[in-house]
This record gives sequence, C-alpha cells and structure tokens, in this order.
Amino acid sequence: MTTDATSFGQAADAYDRARPTYPSDAVDLLLTQHPRQVVDVGAGTGKLTAALAAPGREVIAVDPDEAMLARLTERVPGAGTLVGTGESIPLPDQCADLVTFGQAWHWVDVPAASAEVARVLRPGGVLGLLWNIRDTSVEWVAELGEVMGSSNAERLIEGDDGVRLAGPFGPLAEQVVSWSMVFDAESLVTLAASRSYVITAEPADRDRILAGVRDLAGQVAGADGMITMPYCTHVFQAVRD
Repeated sequence: MTTDATSFGQAADAYDRARPTYPSDAVDLLLTQHPRQVVDVGAGTGKLTAALAAPGREVIAVDPDEAMLARLTERVPGAGTLVGTGESIPLPDQCADLVTFGQAWHWVDVPAASAEVARVLRPGGVLGLLWNIRDTSVEWVAELGEVMGSSNAERLIEGDDGVRLAGPFGPLAEQVVSWSMVFDAESLVTLAASRSYVITAEPADRDRILAGVRDLAGQVAGADGMITMPYCTHVFQAVRD
C-alpha cells in the first residue's frame, strides 16, 4: 500500500466520525457463502470490520496504521488486529474464506496484493472489494466533487481502466447498492477533512478546500440544517480458483 494510505492515522478521529459505514445490503452480498474466517485488509477504524463481525465468525483486521487499529479495537473488541498491508498479510496460507478491502484496493500494488490474497484464501474463497462513492449524477454532489477534488477511489471507479485483479481468480463481478446518509454542515466538512489528499495538503490549500465545502453545505442544507448525501456502494467479488 502507498505512503498516502498511512496518512489517515493523523486524522483518525475525523475519519471515524465522518466516513460512512457500509449498507447492510452491500455487506450481505459478501456473506452469501457464510464464511467462517474473514480477513478485512486496510480495515482503518473498523467501519467494514464491524459490519462483518457476527457470532460464529472470526474476523481479523489488518491495517498498516497502528493508530487506526487502536480505534478499531474500541469499535470491534472481538476482532483480532494485525499490522500489515494488502501485499504483506501476516497470516498463514489458506486460512480464510473471505478477504475484504473496504475503500482500500486502490492503494495496493495489484499483482502483489492479488498474489498475497490468493495465498491467504482457501480454494473457493472469495475476495470482496467495496467502495462507497458519492452519486455525482446529483448536481450539488458533482459540485462538491469540484470543490473537494476527486479521490483515488473515485478516479478508479469512474475511470476507463476500472478495477483490476491478477492471479488465480475467476471473473470479477460487480454489483451496486444505492443508499443515502444524512450530514450536517460541520460533519460534511469533517468528511472532506478525512480525505488523504486533504490531510497531506499544505495548510493554505486545506483551509481553502474546507472553506469551500462549508460554503456549499450552507447552500444545500435543508431548513433543519441537514444534508442528504446519495451514495452508490460498488461491490466487486472474485472467487479464488
């Protein structure tokens, strides 16, 4: 995973407060084979890990950032945690039924991570990739993207090349779940502040971006001050041969 992927620990509180969770309909798509051993890579503060956790299911969270894993432990105390990356998962061969990456596959070296996931998965196991992407078909959401700038994830999902996978996997199948999340103006600003390129921006650039988001939030908020953000969760799955 790239250096920028480890920037989130600098803003773990903002990330945890503002980033959306994953809708249950999207998570359920990953669980149709009833996996017993699940590895959530690039787990961050545990947004996806928490949704995967259930009685009778062992979930291990892997992330390169210890600050993010510390927050994850508070949210999902039953999950195991390991410092690692998509290219280096500190687990034995063929130990998992499902390996997931929530908002994380765009950080990996695809050939190396594909080989490493294939090593960890049992034959017939599933690789699941999820991204929550703002629905820019809505005019003000597209304008928000112009103010904030596009993320690596958005460029990947909306670009011509698409999501790639290598190694001993079957076809990569995609399903999309539409849903929405409600913000107030300050939580929308916090969402922008949790972006890796905003975290690492020069202070003047960061202030300009966040001021622009606050401005737009004031324009689109309802009478109650709340803003409904439409999302599309893209779920990709491939079976290890």
